[in-house]
Amino acid sequence: MKLTGAALSLAMASASPVLAEAFLLSSPIDCDLASDCYIQQYVDSDPSPIASDFTCSTLSYNGHKGTDFALTSRRDIARNIRVLATAAGRVKGVRDSMDDVSYSAAHADDIAGRECGNGVVIDHGDGWETQYCHLKKGSVIVKPGQKLWQGQELGFVGQSGKAAFPHLHLSVRKDGKVIDPFDPDGITTCATPGDSNLWKDRPDYRPGGLIGAGFAREIPTFDDIKAGTVDAQTLPTDAPALVIWGYLFGSQPGDILKLSITGPQGVVIADDVTLTKTQAQSFRAIGKKRRGKPWPIGSYSGEVILMRGTDTLGHKTVQIDVR
Repeated sequence: MKLTGAALSLAMASASPVLAEAFLLSSPIDCDLASDCYIQQYVDSDPSPIASDFTCSTLSYNGHKGTDFALTSRRDIARNIRVLATAAGRVKGVRDSMDDVSYSAAHADDIAGRECGNGVVIDHGDGWETQYCHLKKGSVIVKPGQKLWQGQELGFVGQSGKAAFPHLHLSVRKDGKVIDPFDPDGITTCATPGDSNLWKDRPDYRPGGLIGAGFAREIPTFDDIKAGTVDAQTLPTDAPALVIWGYLFGSQPGDILKLSITGPQGVVIADDVTLTKTQAQSFRAIGKKRRGKPWPIGSYSGEVILMRGTDTLGHKTVQIDVR
């Protein structure tokens, strides 16, 4: 899924601030990257058509020029997750009029030249510039020429422009050249990835993981999973099936997704699913159909674990009551 950040073309500030010392970034998003949001994709560090993130792994796509800080579902747009200036500077340009919609090829002509969606460009002086894309419509609260401090609110995360899921796309540039804040020297060394970085407090790298998990009465659609509408808290005793699902990112061939449901009378179903593709986002589900008798009343627990070899990339437990 290609999520580009085209430059904003709006009013230019008349002057640029001067940085006092080294150019170091703080987080551009006000959320917990271990639970409330996550990094979906990094700058493509491979000049060939074979994309690679700064660790020589697969969390990127060909020509990607930024870092994507993703929300867990489209429903989370309503939570108004704040986008923050990563460093002090002056606003160079803004856009705030584009709708939040899930991008498809049918929208390509409508957003041509505005793939960044709603966003902000900040001039930090000394050739440094950052750009923030796909903000929520109507949320941008800064103006061209405005001076900003590090951590100042710019707007909210949305899904405007060329965005297949809700996220903040952050681009960093020096003298017009794209810089990966996780690998600013541009030398990808697989043995020692990220030996230099631009972060005051570098976000942890997650090579893949679980975005969410839950119960349902039937196998859900992927669109409903991404929308955040599959969130059953209770099920009736005559539900046609008991289903558990896991929503994951950064899967690779050979990864194992373990799913299980345990009820008042013991294990209802358990299975290990071997993943066969490299996918930015995907989901898997298993379930058991009701055979005549109603489901026993009580509390049911579900467990979803994503494994890569002996490493656990994600582990979630969920609960539901049948009554």
